[in-house]
Amino acid sequence: MLALPSDIRACPGNEQRRHLAVQLSEMIPGAATVRVSFNDPKQTWPHLHAAVKDGAGKPLEVGRTTSRVAARWILRVWPEADWRSPHTFDLAEATLTRTDQVAAGRDR
Repeated sequence: MLALPSDIRACPGNEQRRHLAVQLSEMIPGAATVRVSFNDPKQTWPHLHAAVKDGAGKPLEVGRTTSRVAARWILRVWPEADWRSPHTFDLAEATLTRTDQVAAGRDR
């Protein structure tokens, strides 16, 4: 992906989200979802973290750089999201969902 100034969006709205999903799918083969949070389990302070899962919900091992790049790209597309809570980006649907809301809905 070519670098763009932070105030310029590569594609508007839904097109940008779908483009991101395609880029992440190419960068992380087999990925179905990317969960982004500021709670990296390997750090003692808030730190950007992405956890990737395949279509069966099994974790995929990705490198630290790939994880951070994926998380930064997602944050850039959704700057208005409340990032105090983790969010999951579904690559097939190109949608972002607040992860704690999804978990709460399953408990009911």
